[in-house]
Amino acid sequence: MPGTQASGAQESAGRPRPLEDVRIVSIEQYGAGPWGTLHLADLGAEVIKIEDPASGGDVGRYVPPYNEDEDSLFYEAINRNKSSLSLDLRSAAGRAVFEDLVRGSDAVFSNLRGDVPAKMGIRYEDLKHLNPAIVCCSLSGFGMTGPRAKGPGYDYMLQGLAGWMSLTGEPGGPPTKTGLSLVDWTGGYVAALALVVGVHAARRDGVGLDCDVSLFDTAVTMLNYPAAWHLNAGYEPDRTRHSSHPSLVPFGNFQAADGWLVVACPKEKFWRLLVEALELPEVAADPRFADFGGRQRHREALLPLLEDRFRTRTVEEWLEALGAAGVPVAPINDVADALADEHTAARGLIVETEHPRFGPLRTLASPVRVGDPAALTYRRGPARHEDADRVLRDVAGYDERRIRDLTAAGAFGDLVTEEDGAAVPAHTPTTDVPVE
Repeated sequence: MPGTQASGAQESAGRPRPLEDVRIVSIEQYGAGPWGTLHLADLGAEVIKIEDPASGGDVGRYVPPYNEDEDSLFYEAINRNKSSLSLDLRSAAGRAVFEDLVRGSDAVFSNLRGDVPAKMGIRYEDLKHLNPAIVCCSLSGFGMTGPRAKGPGYDYMLQGLAGWMSLTGEPGGPPTKTGLSLVDWTGGYVAALALVVGVHAARRDGVGLDCDVSLFDTAVTMLNYPAAWHLNAGYEPDRTRHSSHPSLVPFGNFQAADGWLVVACPKEKFWRLLVEALELPEVAADPRFADFGGRQRHREALLPLLEDRFRTRTVEEWLEALGAAGVPVAPINDVADALADEHTAARGLIVETEHPRFGPLRTLASPVRVGDPAALTYRRGPARHEDADRVLRDVAGYDERRIRDLTAAGAFGDLVTEEDGAAVPAHTPTTDVPVE
């Protein structure tokens, strides 16, 4: 298989990591693309990150705050366990290196504007003569087809365009984005899934293919059941008070005496347990609230009764009382609380690597768990061009003379030579906005 070299020169003891025989050449930048390949790299895939020397590499290296030179915590959060090669794909020499990497890889991944893969010649049609089984996975804002294909697409834009902002926030408030870049992150997951499926099919059939994934498609399809309600019954979604569920009542945020908590009653049994724990027998006996439909129709009468009751005790008191009763309940944490939660530690969600600038560096593990998580190993995000020697020798098969000739021909952009003779990219700050 092409990707027999483990990513970051790491070897796991015993059984290989699930994707250790997969090699991906990734023309990636910023958020969604690097996020998608992060999970593949954590699972053992060799991800060769191609960085444009003309723009100083991945713009994520420069995202504030907590950034200096070509290092940033934003970059480190989504580029663990990868290799970096600074490569000028506009030059003939850089293109030649790229094509040699394609010959020995399973997939070419990119997150560029939808029309750019054709312009760059990185679709299956463009590369199949080099490797008939190559999988070409494109993650773009709007996909390779359709009236918006040539337009840039970013998370905020997609949250507005796909209707998410109209659903988020309090009734009567302005359109509101979610607190996280969920279109980027879900788009990255979809692209990773598409790539793995494509590699499976290519290995089975001996023939590669294109994967056309877009943030727009991802965002629209995540409308899911509200979309089904609208398409089939004319449902018009509204914002709900205190982030409550559109149809299941009660299911949402409630204010206690000293903070907020989430209470969920997605089954009838939880409703009965809730009103008993709240000591509201009159509410339990009210025929208007006897089932899902009744509580949904009479939510304006029911919710104030519950809200008044919740304000009489603290969050901790309600967590204890409702938890003991078997009612689904959780505190509304801030980020610090979530990261310090005992379950976060128990699940091993914070991993540590060493970084030459930041020292011990803690980032979040991938939630994609396949096999024994204890067998996974982690390496910090690579410096730009850090893995050039290994990639060029072990993957492309170059000797020292070939590397010198390609360097002189500008394949790797402007390089400087350190005292030990190693060629590294010259620092080129960038203000360019990457094309998604």
